Amino acid sequence: MAKDYKLQERLGFRLSRLSKMMQTRLEFSLREHGVTRLEWCILSGVALEGYDSPSELADHIGITRPAVSRLLKGLTERRLIERALINSDGRSRKLTVTKQGMDSVTKCLPLVESTQDHFTKKLTAAQQSALSETLDLMLSGEDTSFEDL
Repeated sequence: MAKDYKLQERLGFRLSRLSKMMQTRLEFSLREHGVTRLEWCILSGVALEGYDSPSELADHIGITRPAVSRLLKGLTERRLIERALINSDGRSRKLTVTKQGMDSVTKCLPLVESTQDHFTKKLTAAQQSALSETLDLMLSGEDTSFEDL
C-alpha cells in the first residue's frame, strides 16, 4: 500500500475541487438571471464567439450533441436563442441569439468575469500564463467530449 498517499495532495482531487468551486460560484451568480452554467456556454458561444450550429457548439463546449439539443430546446422555448433552417433537408440549423438572449448575455458576462477574477487575482500575470500553458499541455491529445457535462 502507498503509505505516503494523501488524497488532498493529488492533482486530480485538487483540480476537481477547484473546478467544482468555480462552477458552484458561477451557477449561484447566474441563477439570479435564470441561466445555468451550460446555458451560459451556449449563449456565449453563439453571441460572443460566433458558433452558429449545434455540432460546432457541442465540439466547442465538449458535450454531446444530444445534450446541446436539450439545452437549445430550453433556450429556444425561453426565446433566448432562435434556430433557423439553412437548407432544404430540414436537418441543418443556424443559431442566433435573440434580443432577449443578448440582454441575458449583457447581464451575465460581468458575473462570469467576476467569478474568474475571484480566482485569477490570486495569481501574478506570469503564474496565470504558466497555469494556462500547463493546462493546455495536460489537455493536449485528450478526448474533449464528455457525456455527463
